[in-house]
Amino acid sequence: MPKMKTHKGAAKRLKVTGSGKVMHRKAWRGHNRHKKSSARWRRVNGDQVLTGGTEKQAKRLLGI
Repeated sequence: MPKMKTHKGAAKRLKVTGSGKVMHRKAWRGHNRHKKSSARWRRVNGDQVLTGGTEKQAKRLLGI
């Protein structure tokens, strides 16, 4: 059976940590920064870990 190909769209958006967790960028960070309050920016700051079925699906797309 041939090897699984990596889903390139997922590979550009997701990253796997050393311990095997899948990280993603939070939403609402794209544009219109001046409209959003400081509190809102703190909420969407940084990356977040995927959990449950979403993590399983992401790992399948990444070929892990």
